[in-house]
Formats: sequence, C-alpha cells, structure tokens
Amino acid sequence: MAPGQHFPMSTTSTSPTNLLNFDLPGLVAYCQSLGEKPFRATQLFRWIHQRGATEFAQMTDLAKSLREKLTTQACIEGLKILTQQESRDGTIKWLFDVGDGNAVEAVFIPEDDRGTLCVSSQAGCAVGCRFCSTGHQGFSRNLTTGEIIAQLWFAEHFLRRHLGTSERVITNVVMMGMGEPLQNYAALVPALKTMLDDHGYGLSRRRVTVSTSGVVPMMERLGQDCPVALAVSLHAPNDALRNDLVPLNKKYPLAELMAACQSYLAFAPRDFITFEYCMLDGVNDQPEHAQQLIDLVRSHGQGKAWCKLNLIPFNPFAQSGLQRSGNAAVQRFAQLLVDAGIVTTVRKTRGDDIDAACGQLAGDVKDRTRAAERMAKQRTISIYRAR
Repeated sequence: MAPGQHFPMSTTSTSPTNLLNFDLPGLVAYCQSLGEKPFRATQLFRWIHQRGATEFAQMTDLAKSLREKLTTQACIEGLKILTQQESRDGTIKWLFDVGDGNAVEAVFIPEDDRGTLCVSSQAGCAVGCRFCSTGHQGFSRNLTTGEIIAQLWFAEHFLRRHLGTSERVITNVVMMGMGEPLQNYAALVPALKTMLDDHGYGLSRRRVTVSTSGVVPMMERLGQDCPVALAVSLHAPNDALRNDLVPLNKKYPLAELMAACQSYLAFAPRDFITFEYCMLDGVNDQPEHAQQLIDLVRSHGQGKAWCKLNLIPFNPFAQSGLQRSGNAAVQRFAQLLVDAGIVTTVRKTRGDDIDAACGQLAGDVKDRTRAAERMAKQRTISIYRAR
C-alpha cells in the first residue's frame, strides 16, 4: 500500500462502527445488537484478522442480509500510512496518521526464527523519561483499541503480500512503541485479547510483551485480566537516580515496583520479569551501579533467578543531553551481573539508520504538555553521577 492510502470506510449519515475496535466478546455483543447469532461474530472476526478482509462483500460465508447490514452500519478501517521506511538490516518502520495532527510509529523487526512487531499505544507519552525521544515530544492522547490493533492488522497482511506467503509472519508483539501502555489500560486489554485469540492472531502469551515504566496498580490489574510477558523499564538501581531518569519513580518508587514485579510472577506466562536498562555514559553504567543493581535484584528475589536484565545501547538525540555508554563499559557492566548469577543480555540495535531503534520513536505529535520546554529545563538537574 502506498503512503497516503488508507482502507475504505463506508459512509452513512451517522459514523459507522469500526469493527477493529472489538475483541471477540465485543464483536459478539455487536452482532447480537444487529439480531445475529454469536457464531456470526466468530466468522466475521476470522475474516477481519486472519484474512485481512477490508470489504464485507468478500465475506461470502456470511448471510447476504448480514453483509448488507454491515455495509450500511459498520466498517473495517485501518490507519492512514504517511511513510514507510526500510532499514539496511530489513527492519521496516511505518508512520501512521491518527488524526488531529498526530502520528504514531510501528516497527517490524525480522529475525531468523521470529518476526517481531513493536506497537504504539499512545500519541506521544506523558512519562517523560530522559533518554526517550518520544517523551520529549509530550503527550497528545491515548490510542483506541482499533488504532492499536490496526498496526498489527496492517503489518501482518502487508508483510504476507510483500513476502508472497499465506503463513503468519509476525510471531511476537511487543508493546514498546510510543507511549506507556498501562496508562491506556482500557484500550490495551481488548487489543491484547485480540492478539491472543485463536480466531484472531493466535499469538502465545509468552510472545506478547507489555513494557511499562512502572505503573504499579495497572501491573497488578494486568496480572488478573490478561497476563502476558512483562518488561519493566528500570534504567537505574536506586531511587535518587531513577527519579531523574524515569519521573514516574517519584510516584511508584523501586520498593513498590519490585514488589509488584514479584506479585506479577504468579500470573506471568514466563517464570521471569525482564528489566530493560538503557546504558548511559557516566550516568548509570559504573561498577557501583552494577553492584547496586545486583543488591536490588537479590533483595527482592528470594534467592531464585526471577528476572533477566536486558542492557540497551542508548540512541542519542540532541535534546537529551546524554551519551551512549562505550562498548567496554557495557561489557564490564554485563560481566558483573553475569558473575552474580543474573541472566543478562545486551540488545543488538536494529533499524537505527531509520530512527526505528529503542527510544527513537517520536512520530509527529502535537505537544500539548510543553514537554520540550520542561525537558530542556530538566537537563540542568544533577544526574547523580557515580564518583
């Protein structure tokens, strides 16, 4: 699909219902409101998500009367594509228009054994992490369920056509794009359920990951409502430093966050939590930081291997005032963690030539929170550098 195109939408005197907004129970309820049996919703759900249908006329096993109702009252409307960029390493980034001057990005990362889609949940982000370019753009609004799932819906069926296959291409979804997913909880959970549904994308709970900067109450709810793999943006081993790097820590400090992680393990599809740790030169990458991190993990881990550390190379941008840790510092830091018995990986950067790597997604959002001004002032704050 060429940039600027979008999927067709039926027009009536009232706004049609976009069926991408429904998980399967929601679609069952919608079909019942039209006087239809629940099994019709399952058929419809399969057409939309498994086959990528955009027109009700394509759905030949639906009753003609239902297709006529749907044509006048509903639509299957994806997001308008503004740009598509492909990296030298095969990573693809799409910029989607979500209206009112806002845009969000999604990134497909191909690997030999899997295909991962990084999905956005908000236009901008209100958390304002120092090292994340999305946070410097400010926050515009939450995405709807339909806008979240439309990123997967489009990418999966585009890639099938692009690669000439009828097999599933996207095997993993990570909610690590623009925004804090757990601050858009009401829209997030139905989207996750659609990803997991066997009549939808049929993804394993172990292969769908929600990344959070530490919204503790919503972590607890997610464990009850829709437990998937959990990644926590940690980035600092003590409260003083994390307050500066991840401002949400002032509301939910490390003791509360680590306790919430331990509670989540009872419901998680994996027996560990992933901690993301962005390596910042001279800020959080010194041996004493590694030791503090070891102590933090041990003090909350009850003697078992309950977490994994993912060290992420920082992708610099001018407004941050931060620099990427050198390879030697990263390897030294990683070795200290490994020697302490903590499973540790160093993330390989992908798509950085098209600004698709971790922390680089910025899209094009209206800054209604004066984030750029606030973050510029914040750059003068002490960062508690290691001595």
